[in-house]
Amino acid sequence: MNNKHILVIDAGTTGIRVLIYNERNHILAQAYTEFPNYHPAEDRVEQDANEIWAATQQMMDKALDFLSLRLNDMSCIGITNQRATTVIWDKATGEPVSRAIVWQDTRTASRVEELQPEWAEKVYQRTGWALAPVYSSLSIEWILNNEPGVKERAQRGELAFGTIDSWLVYCLTGGANHVISASNASVTGSYDLTTGQWYEEWLSALDIPLSMFPEVCDDSGEIGRTDERVTGGSVPISGVIADQHAALFAQGCIEPGMAKCTHGTGTFLDLLIGEEPKIDTNSGICCQIAWRHKGKTLYALQGYAGCTGSAIQWLRDGLQIIDSSAESKSVASQVPDNGGVYFVPALTGLSAPYWDPYARGTILGISPGTTRCHIVRATLEGIVYSVRDFITEMQKISGFDIKSIAVDGGASKNNLLVQFQADQLGVDIVRPRNVEATSLGAALMAGLGVGIWKNEKECFAVSRNRQLFKPLIDEATRETQYQTWKLAVERSRKWSKL
Repeated sequence: MNNKHILVIDAGTTGIRVLIYNERNHILAQAYTEFPNYHPAEDRVEQDANEIWAATQQMMDKALDFLSLRLNDMSCIGITNQRATTVIWDKATGEPVSRAIVWQDTRTASRVEELQPEWAEKVYQRTGWALAPVYSSLSIEWILNNEPGVKERAQRGELAFGTIDSWLVYCLTGGANHVISASNASVTGSYDLTTGQWYEEWLSALDIPLSMFPEVCDDSGEIGRTDERVTGGSVPISGVIADQHAALFAQGCIEPGMAKCTHGTGTFLDLLIGEEPKIDTNSGICCQIAWRHKGKTLYALQGYAGCTGSAIQWLRDGLQIIDSSAESKSVASQVPDNGGVYFVPALTGLSAPYWDPYARGTILGISPGTTRCHIVRATLEGIVYSVRDFITEMQKISGFDIKSIAVDGGASKNNLLVQFQADQLGVDIVRPRNVEATSLGAALMAGLGVGIWKNEKECFAVSRNRQLFKPLIDEATRETQYQTWKLAVERSRKWSKL
């Protein structure tokens, strides 16, 4: 191998970042661009898969040009991606049949209610995920039933389904590979954790042909090669892992009982639990494949709040009380506390452990003395409370006592938010200097896949600088604050159904 450059495609919910890493986990170049999210109705979030692919190509070229390198100068490619977003395309032409339905979309909420009595317990027990609009299987069903002629084409075996990783691998390989990584498969609401196969009984009930589904591959290992006619080079794609799982790995959480929390568009707490899935259908907590490498599968528990970082963006773009997301810290720091204001950031419903797609964002406790500073502070605090809502359940299911949590993602740069997280959860919070953990996780997985590192532990031989935040408040204060939050959550529930 003449070099050890790893190109990473980080396909997020709002944009594409392409990075080039070396074998010491250092970023040598990166390029980023946003792509549109479309909202044709209040409950809909859509993307154009072709726009995502075009943005990916442009950012690959830009990152390579920065170092005056070609694609063939890369040792391998890693991909990490937003999860559960549903793309359906024509197998022959590669043309998407409709816009992609994004994981935040709630158009299938009424369908969830219809299916609840017969299927809720069953699919949760088999897939590890509570029945909710985030299920890719429900998005597939919606597209088949609502886009003219699509169902007939699917039944003829002409169409392919995939999440964004599947779509990018398909495009990069010139249509040669229709795959999905194990981590991504496990968050589609279509994969049976108990059998390690697509959940045929469920898909049959939804009248979704199995022929649409991709082959499930390891998250690390050579999955395919880029098509030189498409990309200008032939390079192995050797790491494909869902974003939260990538961050879990990048934070060095490779032993059961280790946890990380990613603050991005949503906030995700993941706890590695070992080689056996643990599913508790009363908890609202998800069980998923953390990653699969050389056929060995590790599982994790996850609690997530779907709208946290995007609530800060709403303060900027919707309410227009801050000029940038970064400004939230300085504005919130102008007041000593929230002034009695609580913000439940359920702008697109509540995720774990409530799974209420009809909940809506709620600000309570406004008085004549309330200022924008209190609103901004309450938003940051609401992100943390959302995490506390599921950490207790995760500890109960796993049997692990969480003493420390590693944090990453854009909002984790905010010291006020991270300190409040330590205070409210009563645990140590550890933050690396580089909080872009998702792309690093994909780089490590890709490097493992081609032998740059011999094993998982060798990936972390290069130490990362870390900052520690310890709890500073007492248990009584912590509990009083949290009980008030729970009252606020109850006020937000089922709001759009009233």
